[in-house]
Amino acid sequence: MRLKQITPFVPCSNLGRQSAFYQDVLGFEVGFLAENYAFLRRDAGAIRLVEVSADVDLSAPERESSFYIDVDDTDAVYAEMAPRLAALDQARVRPPFDQPYRHREFHLADEDCTLAFFGEGIAD
Repeated sequence: MRLKQITPFVPCSNLGRQSAFYQDVLGFEVGFLAENYAFLRRDAGAIRLVEVSADVDLSAPERESSFYIDVDDTDAVYAEMAPRLAALDQARVRPPFDQPYRHREFHLADEDCTLAFFGEGIAD
């Protein structure tokens, strides 16, 4: 027995807007869409968007969430997304860089300020 995949649930204030961001900017495809829930997949990765009630402030610091997507080639993934990322407020995007814990990553904030980290381990 082994784990196959971990799929984060990401709260969002507007399912249509958030789903469009993950499709149009990050290249995910919709596997299932309901009134307040979407399952999106790209390659072996997946994410579940859940629309929360309008009274939930997703920008409040205590609501901040993030997830990490392991990739084979950080620079290639970034380059593929770069034309679409260029259309975003650049305060939402951090281009590839090396971390002291030997990972190469890039970061971005989605439509509700959830942080998405893309990265890979790098050799010493």
